[in-house]
Amino acid sequence: MNKQMILMKTRYGLDIYDLILKTYYGEDYVLRVSGMAALPVKNPFKDNKETLNVMLKNGAFCYYDQRDKDFKGDPFKFAQLHYQLEGKALLSKIWEELNLSLKDQLKVAVPVFSVFKHPVSNIFPEKEISLIEAYLGIKSTAYRDRTNYLRGLKDKDHIRKYKATEFDYITFSGTFTRRNDKALVNHSGLLTIDFDHISNIPELKNILLNDEYFETELMFVSPSGDGLKWIISIDLNVCSHKEWFLAVSNYLKATHNMEVDGSGKDVSRACFLPYDLEVYINPVYLKPTKSDDHETI
Repeated sequence: MNKQMILMKTRYGLDIYDLILKTYYGEDYVLRVSGMAALPVKNPFKDNKETLNVMLKNGAFCYYDQRDKDFKGDPFKFAQLHYQLEGKALLSKIWEELNLSLKDQLKVAVPVFSVFKHPVSNIFPEKEISLIEAYLGIKSTAYRDRTNYLRGLKDKDHIRKYKATEFDYITFSGTFTRRNDKALVNHSGLLTIDFDHISNIPELKNILLNDEYFETELMFVSPSGDGLKWIISIDLNVCSHKEWFLAVSNYLKATHNMEVDGSGKDVSRACFLPYDLEVYINPVYLKPTKSDDHETI
């Protein structure tokens, strides 16, 4: 359970506001939504004046008061004011009060995307594979030798050319007829965030895996060995791929002071496949009987 999971199951926080407002003003009190914002409603924390506004921002419905510019925040901060709880205790309380069921979490649709054979100049996909197949391929020995060879190179030009000619790649954000944003067939609901030249990869992994807003679907070290690929889920019903990328980038900068590679804004972004025995996949995709003993993608 994390904040992003709760947001996805509560109409991006609207149900949280609705629940709390009803405890103050009765079951008939309605939060009316028009487009990406709600009409002003009574503010139980500001003398019950009809000055509370709620609007969609960066993947969540955030609030502000028309008369008090300092009274603002996300649905979890609003719930904190009501329940007087923080952290996991607050999330558990919201989960319990809204009767959010875990049952549908067991029926997970596995994202699918295109995989391309090297070199990177090849723009036509070989086939479509799932997130699980990508995980197994990265974890297998399929790319071990070329990854180790690449990491032993010193010349930057040689490194760039070797990676471009010897590594297969994936377009994690969807399936394509060719690698071009305009040739998208189906979006996978995934977004790739690329971190380059990282001095402490284990520390970065820990921060991202414990992020309270975004669920990690896949994470692995880049072919060069000093970068990290962070694959997260997004909801295109909220905003576009590029808008999600900008929102996540701004969030990482403001929250963790992290800079990301701007290429992630392109839906057809190519991501090279390395060897990483410690590749992480969201546990919801793994079954106890699934074998990890695949040699190739």
